[in-house]
Amino acid sequence: MHRNPSRPLSPHLSIWRWGPHMLVSILHRVTGSGLSTVGALALVWWLVAAASGPEAYDVFLSWAKTWIGLVVAIGLSWAFFQHMLSGLRHLVMDIGAGFEIRTNKFWAWMTIVGSITLTALLWLTIAMDRL
Repeated sequence: MHRNPSRPLSPHLSIWRWGPHMLVSILHRVTGSGLSTVGALALVWWLVAAASGPEAYDVFLSWAKTWIGLVVAIGLSWAFFQHMLSGLRHLVMDIGAGFEIRTNKFWAWMTIVGSITLTALLWLTIAMDRL
């Protein structure tokens, strides 16, 4: 069997036109990985610090209150909302709905817009409580 070297063996990213549905699919994998690694480490650190006493918890808070801690917290909350909304989109698709290209792209955009909106609302609420 001879293969034409100018053609890929199977569909590849280089022949597909990028769209929001592809981005959301990739973000779903990335956010899942981030939540299960960075999120799990942050959660375990928080739980161990809380169980270890006031000094250990103060160390955790001193890191959490820095700009890096804030970026990580905001990033994890966005990843949570993005992963959740993308998962709900996939759940609907698993029952056989939403495969029409316009519908699929619309809900892909809505997962992105929704995750950013929910993240902003969460952090605005947190900021308002601190005033």
